[in-house]
Amino acid sequence: MTLFERISEDIKHAMLDKNKVALDALRGVKKEFLEAKTAKGSDGELHDDKALQILQKMVKQRKESAQMYLDANRPELAEDELAQCKVIEKYLPAMLSEAELTEVLTAIIQQVGAQGPQDMGKVMGVATKQLAGKAEGKAINLKVRELLSK
Repeated sequence: MTLFERISEDIKHAMLDKNKVALDALRGVKKEFLEAKTAKGSDGELHDDKALQILQKMVKQRKESAQMYLDANRPELAEDELAQCKVIEKYLPAMLSEAELTEVLTAIIQQVGAQGPQDMGKVMGVATKQLAGKAEGKAINLKVRELLSK
């Protein structure tokens, strides 16, 4: 079952359970999926790797919105965003721990033959492709900088 099909099924379950938070979050996800499916240049299919990118983007947006609401002293709105974020995160694969991330990035640095900070672009290109859906880009970037500066 593809992510698109799982989301569609879970929308039905959320409706039956009268779970408003999950329903709102999943409807937003399905909307994004449909837009990606019908976007110009798309083959009419939504592959799981593209769906994961969309989900990650949505989680990031929810977290940023929640932070803005907290900064504006609107905790009730921040709670809604974070609740929706939790629903969406269920569909993402487990993120790598810091130790696992360090291990994978060290291997990539050796594979690419990076010598120092000047080779950051080479490492990031390979790392972002390999770790898509497994680690946030910001975390990858910070860890690569740390490892290359040694």
